[in-house]
Amino acid sequence: MAQENAAFSPGPEEPPRRRGRQRYVEKDGRCNVQQGNVRETYRYLTDLFTTLVDLQWRLSLLFFVLAYALTWLFFGAIWWLIAYGRGDLEHLEDTAWTPCVNNLNGFVAAFLFSIETETTIGYGHRVITDQCPEGIVLLLLQAILGSMVNAFMVGCMFVKISQPNKRAATLVFSSHAVVSLRDGRLCLMFRVGDLRSSHIVEASIRAKLIRSRQTLEGEFIPLHQTDLSVGFDTGDDRLFLVSPLVISHEIDAASPFWEASRRALERDDFEIVVILEGMVEATGMTCQARSSYLVDEVLWGHRFTSVLTLEDGFYEVDYASFHETFEVPTPSCSARELAEAAARLDAHLYWSIPSRLDEKVEEEGSGEGAGGDAEADKEQNGRLPPPESESKV
Repeated sequence: MAQENAAFSPGPEEPPRRRGRQRYVEKDGRCNVQQGNVRETYRYLTDLFTTLVDLQWRLSLLFFVLAYALTWLFFGAIWWLIAYGRGDLEHLEDTAWTPCVNNLNGFVAAFLFSIETETTIGYGHRVITDQCPEGIVLLLLQAILGSMVNAFMVGCMFVKISQPNKRAATLVFSSHAVVSLRDGRLCLMFRVGDLRSSHIVEASIRAKLIRSRQTLEGEFIPLHQTDLSVGFDTGDDRLFLVSPLVISHEIDAASPFWEASRRALERDDFEIVVILEGMVEATGMTCQARSSYLVDEVLWGHRFTSVLTLEDGFYEVDYASFHETFEVPTPSCSARELAEAAARLDAHLYWSIPSRLDEKVEEEGSGEGAGGDAEADKEQNGRLPPPESESKV
């Protein structure tokens, strides 16, 4: 019994140790990984659309401006070369001469005509004539290529503006994770919430444990990923995220924290990455929000403060206390030791009840004589007395 009491006692608290671990995933969801020594850079050009979407905003705007400016300059130079080659620039004052493009008197005019052609503005001052077949072919090429440039660049800007990671900015995670008892079992918990009124459809949650590991063969894996069950088998990982929810990972025999006590957890070095995925109700696009917890951000013996209150006809969520926790009595032993102590306690209760019943039966049998002793022995062994016919036989 002394060992059981020691297992349930919180024990002396030790100050958390400050660590300098480099995060694998930042608190805002950015993955802290950079690609280096990539020699096959041509692969980025094979998927140019995604490459332009992934660029920073200043670079995307630069490519957007250059795509139009270069095409205007390119076709403007060709229009000027046609006018120069046909001699249109030498017959500007000759009313009997039919130029390729009316009122095209230099490179600037050719550049403006190129802009008017590609953007289909059509001011009416400069216009192509029917006596220039090479100009007609160039007009068709510029119209087709201009439509392709418009579709490509406008598509890139639209996708970049409507990227679902902007929606993920309103999905929040608690600043700390907690470990406490839930239904008599140790659980690792964190909280998620959605700040918008439009909901995330088909929301699901996952959790990964990131820490170094060495195999039996001596191989060192610096960032080994292990799944933390948050209800995949029971369907609890599918969330109806209307109000903030507390996500729980039960520390059982399949959990990597099965043998981790409070002191062992504080000395450990790991990172817990949590991933929330779902479809944006307004756009139908899939978004993903991420966060992480280091060892110093896991509070043992804490529970989250309630943020949901019932008002007059509706529920109100107070996000001011979204990250707040409070201490609760929690054993400092590991989940394995807690389960073993509970098993010993159940075994003690299981054997103590029959022994007390046997003592009661013996006391009653001692006052009834030998016949009573025999009947008590049969009842004590869990058997009923035989029928009267069998006893006579």
